[in-house]
Amino acid sequence: MTRKHVVGAAAALLLVCAAWQLGEAAWIHVKARLAQHLLQRAWTLTRAGQVEVKPWPWADTWPVARLRVPEHGVDLIVLAGVSGRTLAFGPGHAAESAAPGGEGTVIVTGHRDTHFRVLSRLQPGDGIVLETPRRPPARYRVREAVVVDSRVAMIQNGDASLVLLTCYPFDAVIPGGPLRYVVTAERVRSGPVTSAWSP
Repeated sequence: MTRKHVVGAAAALLLVCAAWQLGEAAWIHVKARLAQHLLQRAWTLTRAGQVEVKPWPWADTWPVARLRVPEHGVDLIVLAGVSGRTLAFGPGHAAESAAPGGEGTVIVTGHRDTHFRVLSRLQPGDGIVLETPRRPPARYRVREAVVVDSRVAMIQNGDASLVLLTCYPFDAVIPGGPLRYVVTAERVRSGPVTSAWSP
């Protein structure tokens, strides 16, 4: 085999490997978007009174809430649990936190490179609406966004608040480091309803 053949074979192998890696990265985004359509259907059935409606037969999760950030065009179905399988399809509700729309701190987590990339754009004062099947929508206003070290930071339960949590930095090449980006929003109990809150 000549040197030309070896170089050609090596180049072809590199192209195949690159295509495979790009395909895997793209599949995460495609899966996340397609899943939202099936999740919307399951959410509609949940709002109609059904319980633990699985979006597809083999799912080990189900919709528990709908998260909207009108100022940023965000409309996501929140799933039960925060396992890796769950977060591949949408943001997840941490079971150890308060129930969505309830009293105490509600914690919702999501991947930094898909559903929760929007967290990098949230600003203090932005409105968030959390809908649940059997309660009026809970309205929140972003108070702050901070970066914390998950090895030492604790999220305190307290007054009605919503914590949105994702990995940090948003453009990290290697996922899963110890840093977390935490957006905290306070419950809005009363006051005028602006157009940003409308469904």
